[in-house]
Amino acid sequence: MMSRLEIGKSVPTGQVNFVCQRCSQPLKLEPSFSAIDAQTYGEVTAPLTNPSCVDDTVDLTSSAGAIKTQYLDDECEAVRYIPAIPKFSSMESGNGFTLIGESEPQPGESISRRLRVNVELFDILSGQSEIDHPLCEECTDALLDKLDFELKSAEDECKVYRDYLEKLNTTSEDVDETALDEELRQLEAEEEALKAQLEEVEGKTRTVMEDIAKEKERAKQLAEEENRHFKEFNEYKRQLLEYEDAQQSVDNQLHYAKTQLDRLVKTNVFNSTFHIWHSGHFGTINGFRLGRLPSIPVEWNEINAAWGQTALLLYSLANKMNLTFKRYRLVPYGNHSYLESLAENSKELPLHSSGGFKFFWDTKFDLAMVAFLDCLHQFKEAVERGDSGFCLPYKMEKGKIEDSKTGLSYSVKIQFNSEEQWTKALKFMLTNLKWGLAWVSSQFANK
Repeated sequence: MMSRLEIGKSVPTGQVNFVCQRCSQPLKLEPSFSAIDAQTYGEVTAPLTNPSCVDDTVDLTSSAGAIKTQYLDDECEAVRYIPAIPKFSSMESGNGFTLIGESEPQPGESISRRLRVNVELFDILSGQSEIDHPLCEECTDALLDKLDFELKSAEDECKVYRDYLEKLNTTSEDVDETALDEELRQLEAEEEALKAQLEEVEGKTRTVMEDIAKEKERAKQLAEEENRHFKEFNEYKRQLLEYEDAQQSVDNQLHYAKTQLDRLVKTNVFNSTFHIWHSGHFGTINGFRLGRLPSIPVEWNEINAAWGQTALLLYSLANKMNLTFKRYRLVPYGNHSYLESLAENSKELPLHSSGGFKFFWDTKFDLAMVAFLDCLHQFKEAVERGDSGFCLPYKMEKGKIEDSKTGLSYSVKIQFNSEEQWTKALKFMLTNLKWGLAWVSSQFANK
C-alpha cells in the first residue's frame, strides 16, 4: 500500500503525497478526504450481497434503519446495505443545528489517522474494481472514456442477443423429425464415406511421402554421383588442357625448329663465317683491316688477325673442293698462321709480323704473302678447270696483282714497296677471294 505514497524531499518535513497509479504524478487530494465522517465511510465500506429477489425499497422505519438498494439483472442481483445516517439534534449536540456537508478536522485529530483513512479508502476502491486508485484527473478522464466505450460495446452486443432471442421465441416452425432423422442418417453415412475416403487419401499420402523420401534419397545419391562425375570431368579437362598446352608447346618448338632449319639451309656458312668487305682504302675480313697507310697506321695485331682469317678462308675453300695445294701447305693458326714450303723441307713462312726495324730486313713475311698468292692462283686454276666460265676480277702472277681497268700491277710484298700499293694489292686479293667464296657457295649450297 505504501506504493501509493511519496515522501517529498523539497516539502516540509512530515508531508506525505499520493501519486497517480498510472502516470506516477504527485496528487493533491480534496480537503473532504481529510474530513470524512462516519456516514460516508459506512456507505463506502458497505458490503455487496446477493439476496434472492427483492425490490428497490427504502425502509425508513426498520429497526436497523438501513437503506436497501437492489440492482436487478437477468439472473444475478446485487444489494448494498448502507447504515442509516445518525441523527444529531440540536439538543444532543448542544449547538442548535445538524452538521451537514464538509466538516473541519478536529484539532486533536492526528495525521496518522487521516493518512490511514485515506489509504483504506483507496484500498477499498481498488478492491472493488480492476483499477488501482488513486488516479489523477487526466487518467480518470481517459479511463472513463475507455469504460464508456466498453459499456457501449457491451450494450450493443446485449441488444443483438436480445433481438435474436426474441426472434427465436417468436418463430415457431413445424419440425419434421422423420426428415431430420433421415437427413441425420444421410449425414452420418456421408461422414463414414468421407472418413473412408480420408483414410484412403491418408494411405495414398503415406505412400506418396514414402515415394518422395525414396526419390529424395535417390536424388541425393544422384547429386553425389553428379558431383563425383563433375570432379572427374574437371580433372580430365585439366589434364586435357595441360596436354593441349604441351602439344601447343611442342608444335611451337617444332615450328621454330623448322624455321631455324629453313633459315640455316638457306644460310651460306662461308658468307656468315667470313665477311669480306671494304673500309675506305682497306679491304676487311670479319672487320679486320688488311694493310696500312702512312696516314692510318693499322696495328700489326689487327693485320695479323686479318691474315689469319684469310688463311682460314682459303684453307676451308680448298677442303670443300678437295684441293691439295702444290709447293706449299697452308696452316691457319689465328694471328700466327703460316705456310710450309714443301720444296724446302717444310720451311715455315709466317703470315704475321711485329713491325720494327728488323722487319725491313726479314724477307720471310714477303715470301709467305707471295706463297699465299700462289695458293690462291692454284685455287683459281682448279675452279676454272671445273667451270670454264669462271674468271676472277684481278689477274694474279708471281706475287703481283694486275688491275684490269688500269693495267697496273701491284706487288703483295712490303719491302721496296709503298704502303699504299701494298694495301691496294691486298684489297684486290681479298676481292678475288670473295669471288672464289661466292662460287664455292653456289656450287656446294646443297651439299
